[in-house]
Order: sequence, then C-alpha cells, then structure tokens
Amino acid sequence: MLELARAYPVDRLLAVFRANAGIDTRRAEPPGAWEGFGHPSEQAWGEDDYPGKDRAQTANLLRGHYAGHFLSMLALAAASERDETLRAKVEEMVDGLGEVQEALAATGRFSHPGFLAAYGEWQFARLEHFAPYGEIWAPYYTCHKIMAGLLDAYELVGSERALEIVVAMGRWVAQRLGRLDHDRIQRMWSLYIAGEYGGMNETLARLSRVAGIPEFLDTARLFDMDRLIDAGVDGVDVLTGMHANQHLPQLIGYVHEYEITGERRYLDAVIGLWEQIVPGRVFAHGGTGESELWGPPQTVAGHIGRRNAETCATYNLLKIARLLFLHTEDPRYMAYYERASLNHVLASRRAARSTTSPEVAYMFPVDPGALPEFDNIGTCCGGTGLENHVKHQDTVFFRAADGGPELWVNLLVPARLSWWEQAVDVVLDSGHPWSGRTTLRVEPEADAVELTLHVRIPAWASGPATLRVGEEVLVGEPGTYVALTRGWRRGEVLDIDVPMTLQAQGAIDDPALRSVHLGPSVLVARDDATTTRELPLDGLRRLDGTLLDDRGVESSSAADAGVRLQADGHLAISGMRFEPVWTGSDARYHMYVRARATEVAFASTPTGVPARVRADGRTLLDDVWAEPLPRTRDEFLERVQESALAARRDGLLTRAELERVLVGAGAADIDGSGVTRRARIAAAGDAGVGWELRETGDVVWTLPGGLDDAPLPPHVTIETDAPPAGSGWFTATPVVTITAVDVSEGEHDPLVVEVRTGEEPWRSYDGPVPVEAEGVVRVEARATSAAGLTGYTARELAVDTAAPAVEARVRFLGASVEITLIAQDETSGVERIQWGGEGTFWATFQEAFVRTLTDREQVIEFSATDRAGNEGVRQRLVLPALEPAGSA
Repeated sequence: MLELARAYPVDRLLAVFRANAGIDTRRAEPPGAWEGFGHPSEQAWGEDDYPGKDRAQTANLLRGHYAGHFLSMLALAAASERDETLRAKVEEMVDGLGEVQEALAATGRFSHPGFLAAYGEWQFARLEHFAPYGEIWAPYYTCHKIMAGLLDAYELVGSERALEIVVAMGRWVAQRLGRLDHDRIQRMWSLYIAGEYGGMNETLARLSRVAGIPEFLDTARLFDMDRLIDAGVDGVDVLTGMHANQHLPQLIGYVHEYEITGERRYLDAVIGLWEQIVPGRVFAHGGTGESELWGPPQTVAGHIGRRNAETCATYNLLKIARLLFLHTEDPRYMAYYERASLNHVLASRRAARSTTSPEVAYMFPVDPGALPEFDNIGTCCGGTGLENHVKHQDTVFFRAADGGPELWVNLLVPARLSWWEQAVDVVLDSGHPWSGRTTLRVEPEADAVELTLHVRIPAWASGPATLRVGEEVLVGEPGTYVALTRGWRRGEVLDIDVPMTLQAQGAIDDPALRSVHLGPSVLVARDDATTTRELPLDGLRRLDGTLLDDRGVESSSAADAGVRLQADGHLAISGMRFEPVWTGSDARYHMYVRARATEVAFASTPTGVPARVRADGRTLLDDVWAEPLPRTRDEFLERVQESALAARRDGLLTRAELERVLVGAGAADIDGSGVTRRARIAAAGDAGVGWELRETGDVVWTLPGGLDDAPLPPHVTIETDAPPAGSGWFTATPVVTITAVDVSEGEHDPLVVEVRTGEEPWRSYDGPVPVEAEGVVRVEARATSAAGLTGYTARELAVDTAAPAVEARVRFLGASVEITLIAQDETSGVERIQWGGEGTFWATFQEAFVRTLTDREQVIEFSATDRAGNEGVRQRLVLPALEPAGSA
C-alpha cells in the first residue's frame, strides 16, 4: 500500500472536487467506479436552485469519499514512515482542497463559506426532506471522510492549513444542522443509506478538542441516534435488519463523546451494542453481516449467505475494540482485535502489487467455496482498505494514559518500540503466527529502567503460557494479561511461551459447523466445491481440543503444526488442504466445514465401527464430546463407557462393535502423552460394566452379562445427498437414502424397509427418494425384522428450491423515474430485494427510489433472495434515454 501511496497522483484524487468547483482539473481522470465525475449535465446546485428529482440528472453521488480516505492514508503513512515525500504529498492534497473550498465560497451559491464537497449542497438539503437512497447517496458519509482526512493531516503531519479547512467545514455543518428540530434529525439518521453519516460525531468531537471549539461537541451530539443509544444502554437488541456499517462508526463517536463529557451512558451504550455483535453476529474471521445487514442475534451459521462480511464493518469494529480496551482493559476486546486484524483485514489484501488499485476486498464471504471480492477502486471498502494497510502497527503496544512507566504488550508480533519518554526501546522477536514463542528485550538508554509490562496471553492459547525472565517464572492463563514490575537491565530478555495447537471451533448456533484455527490464524480449506465439505473432526481430537492433522498423529509432532505449516504452506486434515486465510490468494476457500464422522475413532485411532446416526441426528461421538467435555483420561473413559452402552441399547452397535469401540478408546493417545497403551475386554462381570486402569496405562474393560440377550429393533437412518444451506433450508431438491441395519446377534433375514413423505401412504423403499415437495416436509422410515421388531425414524426437511418472484414498478416523473421493487415467496419468505445500476453499488432495497434519466439508456439490475438463501437471476430494467428538450 505504501507503493500506491507514493505513486498515485494527487491530481486524480482532486479531479472531482475541481470539476465541481469549476476550476482546472489539469486533465486528470478521477479514480473511477463510485469516484467519477458525475453526470455531464449535473451542476453544483445549492439548496435553492436544485431543479428537483423530476429534472435533475446526477451520477456518482458519493464522490469525494475515496479522496478523504486517501488523505488519511497519506497522513498515516507519512507519520509512521517519517517520509518527507509523503508529508509533501499530504500538503499538496490539503492545498488542493483549500483551493476548492475557496472557489465554492466565491460562487455565493452555498449556505456557508465552509462548504466543501465534490457535488453541490443540494444533497444535504434533500436529506432534510427525507429523500431516499437513489435520489441522494449518504452526503454526510462523504463529508465525514473529507473531514477525517483533513483532521488526520493536522494531527499526524501538523498541517495548519488542514485545520483551517476542517474548522470551516465544521462551522458549515453546525449552522446546517443547528436550524433543524430534534425529531427531523432523528428521522434523517434512520434513513437507509441516505442518512448514513459515517463517523461525523467522532470527527466533530475530536475537532472540538483539537481546535478548542466547544461548540463542535454540541454539533457532534446532533448526530446522536437516540434509539440506538437507548437500546445499547438497556440491553435491547434492535440490530436485526440494520445496515451494519451505517451504524458502527457512530459507536466510535459515542466513545469520544464519553471521553469529553464523562456521560457514562455513551460508553455503556457502546459496550451493550458490542455484546450484541460479538460473538453472536461475528464469523470466524471477525467479519459481520450479510449483504451489509445484521441478521438475528446469536446467529452465525444461520446467517451465512453469498455476500457476508463487509470489510468496512470490520475496519470500524477494530476501532471500537481498541477504544473499549483503552477504557476497560478487558482482554476480550483485544482478543477480537487480534483475530479480525489478522484474518479479515490483513487477509483482505490481495497478494499483488499495484500503483492504481488498493487491491482489497469489499466482501470477505464465508459461504462454501467463496471468493474474496478484490480490487475496489473508489468503493467504500476500497477507501477503508487504503487506511487498513498502513497501520498494522497501531495496537501492538499501549502506554499508560498518565505517562507513567507502564506498557501494555497487546500483540506478540515482531516489532520494535522506541519509547522516547521513558528513554527505552522494547523489542519483540516472535515466531508469530507460526508459533507461540516470543522474546521481549528491554533496551534502556541507561543501565536499567523501572517498568511495568502487561503482557497479553492470547485467548487462543491451548494451555497456560510460561513467562521467564532470569530466575523469575510466571504463568499466565489464556485470555489474560500478566503484569511484571521490575528494574529492567539493558539487554534483559523475557521469554514468552504460549502453547499453540490446531483447534476446531463450532459456530454459536450450529456446533457441528466448524472453523479451523492454528493459534491466531484461521485456516481455510482449499477446495473448488461450492457445497459444505464434511470432515471427521471429532475422531481427530484430543482432550485439550487439539486437532490432529494428517502428519500430527504422533504426539511429538502434534504441537509442531505451525512448523509444518510454515515449511509447506499448508496442512492436510483428513486429506483436505488447509491454508491460512490471510495469504491473499484468489482461490476458492471454505471457512467452515461440517464435522461428520462415518467411523468411530478416537484421536485418529480407528475402530472400524460405523458412526450410526440416531433419529435426532446424534452419533456416539456426539455423546462422547458433549458438554461438559471430559478433561482427563479417566473422565474420557467413563464418558466412552456410558456412551457406548447407550448406543448399544439404542441399537447403534452390535456386541462385537461395542467391544471394538471400548478397545479403541482405551488404546487411543487421547491425552497426547505419547505412551503406547493397550486395552482388552475381560469376562462379563456380575456387578455390571466397569474398567480398570493398570499401572502401565493399559485398560481392562468388564462388560455386564445379558448384552447379547436383549432383542433390539433394526437401526434406521435417513440421510440426504447433501447438507442444507447455512439457512437450514435445502435449496436444491434433496434426495434421501434410507439405511436399515439389524444389530441383533446371529444370522439375519432381510429387513422390510418402508418410507413415506408427507401425507403419502407407506411404500416399500427400493432406492433413493427425491423430495419434490416444497416447504417443511416430514420424511418417515421404518424397518421390520423377521422377529417382528420395528425400528422407526423421521426427519423434517425444510425445502425451498425457487427464488422469489420479483417485479419492478416504474412511475415516470418527467426527467426521472420512481422505482418500486416488489417480491413474493410463499415458501421460506422474502429475505431482501437488491438492486444496482451505473454509479451505485449492489444495495438492499428499502423503499421506492428515484433514478434520474440521462441522454442514454440506463440498466437497473435487481433480484430477490429468500430466507432459504435462493437468490434469483438478476433481472434488467432498461430506463429510456431522456428526450432532448423541444423534441417532438
């Protein structure tokens, strides 16, 4: 990104501003996409001369936002790199914006000389009359990006001219909003996208302190959204269906308002809203939302669609996490920060060089076989991506707010801190992210320095961490900070050893849908399929949660997964290739896989016994690894004993299979000790089942008598040819297969197997059955043995294979049209309607919108998605060209 910062011409960024102000663009072309010149007939209308939506011809109505982000990137890079060339580029851009502000003021067309934008003031005026997205596009959002860039230029680079310009903009905002009543403002901010204002409250609160103008704090508070603040304070969840990144930046502003006013409700609101988002609406890599909207609370698997995790949202969640940690010192905020900064933000950058594009992802989806949406010149995520990749260092260390000799070490990554106030350097040498070993060196200018270090032990640690300095040894639990106060001598080293193993973590609403992690890294499966992959994860795990990859079965190598990953670039788990998500690859990936066993196994020790499924979908392995998890080998053996006998009683195991399960469990290296163990079955005991652990670690199982005598009905299962979508609905016709097994002892006559679907009569099962009906369909199966015993099972399948029907209704308004989109779905229901056109993004339809006619045809694309996840083929609405005035 530094290459782009140094190479990209400032004139291209200023082109849209200069064109709007009527000054020379120096023949520069704008960046493109959303950041274009607008419609050729568009003027820099004020609030009084806007011709109205019936006659105005407009395009690219968010233009100017990308330039604001670019200015922030330049300021961040100039400050961190101490680069005079970048510093000069900041001043060049600031001077250009100042020239535009003066030219706009000289027209006398606008309400205040501080107005600065790449379009006229009319968008702000129309927002005050509740114009929808389509007629306008989030004018205060763009205003925020410009003001934030200027404020960064002042605070990071010291540009006095930037401060003058942004103060003038602040005075314009203050007079614009100051004349409106409270209820009108609240309604403005509630409008979908049109009322999106980014972090205006944050920037104005910062500006009030930096410029010493208290009135700007009053203006910042005009952006308070009462409903959202009250919901956060009261713990009421109102987020479902809300546009995530429209509201996340507001939370940053509320924290800044708390810092200035001391009003606790601001901080409490942000903490309360955070708890509604993390972890219950957050995917494995830290992203949130589907098609930019939040889904229901405590829903991750059920909210997986095709456009999850807008990178802008994570950019803002990281800022919130950082601020909340600064005020609470709660390690959970830093745990989120580490996860999302590595696995979403760093991962959002394509592994490519460019002097024209940020090469970052808009969406970073999590559906099976997903592809990141790289490139994004001129988009919102292209803008935040510019900033993301020049500030990876900004949270590694924190110092005490009072300037005292206290340092928080938040991220165990390779880094050097030059702490001038304490006359000391702190150096981290780390194997991150391949290993959990780090050395921290303190290098004072004097012989020694008194410091307190607060070292974070990551929540991903697979056990307690060890910290050693000299003869002193401390132990830190995962998800905590360890404090060390001492006189540090020059060159003294703190060794930090954080245990790190491969782990699988279940989704909050579907524990069998799991992401794979190695320490801080999310590992994704590389596979070209676009359906969920299934792996026998429960048969590969140990007591501490360690997941054994294909080369990690030996206990000596299980902890070296990071070494193998660094050397080979991937790990194989049950034959499937896994790589870190942050490689910048264009290949398809699976962030989640489904844990499903076909064979009972323990710590990769096979038993040869099928993992049969009960009517409720559970297997013997599900019972063994149910909460509360067994923590010791004794607890594990006890759990296996209970689960295996229950499986035998339920008809899942024959007597011989029961014995193989017990022997396999007793011999498995479930605790990773590396000790070779054996297990055997003793004669039946009168006192019932039991087991004895010998001094060698070998296990002798004793089974009760009578296990062979109890007649058992056949075991019947219903399986589908593919799992449902993340929504829980089958979006392709499921085909069910009935499996019936006679688990009684001795010779078996053929079973009589029958099936029925819905209200149909029972019929003989003679092969796979497609379920053609739509809706929630009950499938039943039964099998009868020669002895007359009948086994039965049933499943309810939610089936919706058709996308919603959607139509566009158009009302002509002269020089524009009003478009209403209507969709219907009688099965799972309509989830959302989306649309897009030239100069806009693929947006969620909320209400009728206005589209200006131009001198050529325009194409509006639209489609609808149902709650099952079916997205219709994009339909095209062709808008006619506007006939020239005076034509017949």
